Amino acid sequence: MTIDWNQIDTVLLDMDGTLLDRHFDDHFWLEHVPKRYAAKNGIPLDTAKKSLYAQFRSQERTLNWTDLDYWSDRLGLDIPLLKLEVEHLIAVHPGVVEFLLFLRQHAKEIWLVTNAHGKTLDIKMRKTRIGPYFTGIVSAHEVGLPKEDVAFWGMLRKTVPYDPARTMLGEDSETNLGTAEAYGISHLIYVSRYSSTVHPLPSERFASIHYFNQLIPSPDTSSVSLNP
Repeated sequence: MTIDWNQIDTVLLDMDGTLLDRHFDDHFWLEHVPKRYAAKNGIPLDTAKKSLYAQFRSQERTLNWTDLDYWSDRLGLDIPLLKLEVEHLIAVHPGVVEFLLFLRQHAKEIWLVTNAHGKTLDIKMRKTRIGPYFTGIVSAHEVGLPKEDVAFWGMLRKTVPYDPARTMLGEDSETNLGTAEAYGISHLIYVSRYSSTVHPLPSERFASIHYFNQLIPSPDTSSVSLNP
């Protein structure tokens, strides 16, 4: 696959696992929340994990999955406050700032498009300071649909005036890339190194990168080649 930047006007970028290391989110939901939930309810950690993991799975591919208010109410915990306890784990992936600067220098529209809840966005933008690089930031909670729904990408155009044929989407979710493809977005990039703690595996369906600086062409060209 070849990415020709002369053919792209708008770049849509996911946040967790794509621009930011998903180690924070995985640790928070799989370890930190169960630890606090077990302590609050006086139950063994393994029991807490079994209960919580089932509850989390029940809300996959819905807006509740990332709704901090929903989980605060359901679990009886202050989820935004608990995030602050481990915010030192929030980190930007290598190559991201370099890529965002490249996009800015070439006058591309850059939109952060995420399923993340507004309160999560506030914490992560304050911690990482990458917010000013974007033309705008859109949460699926504002759109009213998760990115797993094909209709999301049409609804998004009410906020982001993009041409699907001249738009690139960077994601660590093959599901979300699939819905974007079904809608008609042309340039799709899978981020295989979504967490610093996992061994990256390329997608069999979408062009894959480990780091976003792989999309920056050399000075004498406007394109880069990727596999597949």
